[in-house]
Amino acid sequence: MKENLKDNMNGKICLVTGATNGIGKATAQALAQMGAAVVIVGRNPVKCAAVVDEIKHISGNDAVEALIADLSIMAEVREVADQFKAKYQKLHVLVNNAGRAFGKRQVTSEGFEKTFALNHLNYFLLTSLLLDTLKASAPARIVNVSSDAHKGEHLDFDDLQSEKSSFAFNAYGRSKLANVVFSYELARRLSGTGVTVNVLHPGLVRTGFAGNLGAIPSAVIGFFMRFVGLTPEQGAQTSVYLATSPAVENVTGKYWEKSKAVPSGRAAYDESTWTRLWQVSDKMVAVKATAG
Repeated sequence: MKENLKDNMNGKICLVTGATNGIGKATAQALAQMGAAVVIVGRNPVKCAAVVDEIKHISGNDAVEALIADLSIMAEVREVADQFKAKYQKLHVLVNNAGRAFGKRQVTSEGFEKTFALNHLNYFLLTSLLLDTLKASAPARIVNVSSDAHKGEHLDFDDLQSEKSSFAFNAYGRSKLANVVFSYELARRLSGTGVTVNVLHPGLVRTGFAGNLGAIPSAVIGFFMRFVGLTPEQGAQTSVYLATSPAVENVTGKYWEKSKAVPSGRAAYDESTWTRLWQVSDKMVAVKATAG
C-alpha cells in the first residue's frame, strides 16, 4: 500500500498528534514512508527528537519534525497551531490521535477535567484553529481517532466534566463519543469545502494508552492486550487509509473500523447533540482563552 500511494502523498503536508508512540507513531511513519512531509506533536522533547530521527531513518524522508505540547492544556494547543501556521501555508491531512484514559479524575491548570480536555477539547480547538489552512489546502482530510468505547455512552451536558458520575472508563467512553459527535457536526459544517472528516475505531491495540489507570488495571489490561491486541502498525491502518486512499477522497462524515464504514453508537446520531456539543465546546475554549 505504501508504495502504491507514494506518488499520491508527495508534496502533502500532514500533522499527527500523539505521535511519539503507538498508533500515532505508526501513522506518522507510514505517511513519511509515502513521501509526505510530517509534523508530529508530543509532550516530551527528548522523545519527540528520538521519534523524528527514527522516522527519518526508516522512511528515508527528512521532511519530518516535531512540535512540543501538552494537548490537555488549551493554551499549548493554541501554541501548536500558531507554530504550525508560522511555518506552513498548507495542511493536507490532520490526524487527531492524542488521547489517554485516566484512572481517577484530574483537573488541568485551566480548570478542565483532563480526559475531556485531552480527548475532546484538544481535537475541537486544534481543528478549529487550523480550519482556514485546511480549507486553503483542499482537497484536505481530517481524521479523528475515537474508540468503540463510545458505544453505550451518552453525553450529559450537565456533567461533561465528570464531577457527578462514575469516572474511569465511563469518562473515557464519553470523551470518545464526543469525538464521533464532533466529527459528524464538523463534516456537516465543512460540506462543499473540499475538506473531509472521518472518525475511526483503531481496534484493540497494544499501546500505553491505559498507563495512567493505576498499577493493577494497567497490568490486567496489559496482560490481556499481549495476547489479543493489535500491533500499533495494524491499529494505524485505518487512520492511514483515511488519510491517503483515493477511494475515500470524497467520503465524509463516516465512522470506520478495519478500513470500512460501519455504524457508530446510536447516541452519536442525534443531530441536536451535534449542535449542542459544538456550542458548549466553543464556549469552553473561548472563555478559557480570554480569562485572566
